[in-house]
Amino acid sequence: MTSRNARATARTSSEARAVARTQTLIKGEHGIGTVRRTTLPGGLRIVTETLPSVRSATFGIWAHVGSRDETPALNGATHYLEHLLFKGTRRRSALDISSAIDAVGGEMNAFTAKEYTCYYARVLDTDLPLAIDVVCDMLTGSLIQEEDVDVERGAILEEIAMTEDDPGDCVHDLFAHTMFGDNALGRPVLGTVDTVNALTADRIRRFYRKHYDPTHLVVAAAGNIDHNKVVRQVRAAFEKAGALKDPAAQPLAPREGRRTVRAAGRVELIGRKTEQAHVILGMPGLARTDERRWAMGVLNTALGGGMSSRLFQEVREKRGLAYSVYSYTSGFADCGLFGVYAGCRPSQVHDVLKICRDELDHVAEHGLTDDEIGRAVGQLQGSTVLGLEDTGALMNRIGKSELCWGEQMSVDDMLARIASVTPDDVRAVARDVLGRRPSLSVIGPLKDKQASRLHDAVA
Repeated sequence: MTSRNARATARTSSEARAVARTQTLIKGEHGIGTVRRTTLPGGLRIVTETLPSVRSATFGIWAHVGSRDETPALNGATHYLEHLLFKGTRRRSALDISSAIDAVGGEMNAFTAKEYTCYYARVLDTDLPLAIDVVCDMLTGSLIQEEDVDVERGAILEEIAMTEDDPGDCVHDLFAHTMFGDNALGRPVLGTVDTVNALTADRIRRFYRKHYDPTHLVVAAAGNIDHNKVVRQVRAAFEKAGALKDPAAQPLAPREGRRTVRAAGRVELIGRKTEQAHVILGMPGLARTDERRWAMGVLNTALGGGMSSRLFQEVREKRGLAYSVYSYTSGFADCGLFGVYAGCRPSQVHDVLKICRDELDHVAEHGLTDDEIGRAVGQLQGSTVLGLEDTGALMNRIGKSELCWGEQMSVDDMLARIASVTPDDVRAVARDVLGRRPSLSVIGPLKDKQASRLHDAVA
């Protein structure tokens, strides 16, 4: 009797855990901008943002896996898998997948980053059930057949070659390697010719099974949608595929830091017969969870985020030394990067680097003026709102927020956080980040004497 009661109690507890949990994370006026989250039995999270005034909807699935989850031998596997999930499932061929979305005038794509992967479709609101069915089928029922792996290998090698042919793109991969070395964050998302050629269908299937469990996934949808209908349709699709196997499974927590080593004072040069030299001068930045990231955003905007920024004015407007010059930040779970990019004639490299280094040193020591900070705050607020004007951007915001932070922030809250940044906040983060010894990456046709002088820029 005691054993029977224990089994009954365990079964009751399991059933209680198996109930879907729904929360309203952001309450919008009259339902507009309302963000809800439902966690299904099996650990799958579904977040939606409702925008009744539009006639479109964007549906995406975010996977908690990126290139930093790869071993050296598996470099490129995450991106390879992104390609393969479009190649066919038990229910659809590759042509069926693409033609289903094309037939309703929608668009479908995916992207792979260092710490996550996303698959999405943007359609008319009336076609959302189709988008849900197709994307969920791709994520849960991919076949990853040997012949598809062989065919797609050629496409990926062409993609690598295309990147190599664009030094303005390739220099960012070089800078990651300069900063992180042979660490997962320092290796290219696409992989290399050698690693892509070495990947087999069996190894990619094992990678797929390990990282595409529902506990690793976040479903996100935004637009003219009904949260409860989206939940029902997603749940039906995953249950049909037999993907929600363990009712007690819990979602994977946001990625934690790994104390990644970051370089200082390193210089890497790739000689290429290009018309321009492409340079990135930078240093360690902030992790994406660092509370100082709002001040860092203001600092970055003032330094190199627009036509009125210091670097644009000093390098391009006053001296005409470069057509493109800007600064940027990248935040990861445990670390970040701050970089200044410029493309210029090879003969102007040292002048451009000296001006950029002088400006960074000056701001690190003296900070920015109150006028510069005020202008950057306004610019950042405006660009934040304007960047969220379509359903695809909204889907990206709520999906990435759920996966990377485990929480949601309203646009009003984001604007308030930016507005709360003070000049002292910006000066403090400038001293900390810009005061570090930089590293340098260059791609271009520099002569030996020019190359030997590059170390002066990071001394």
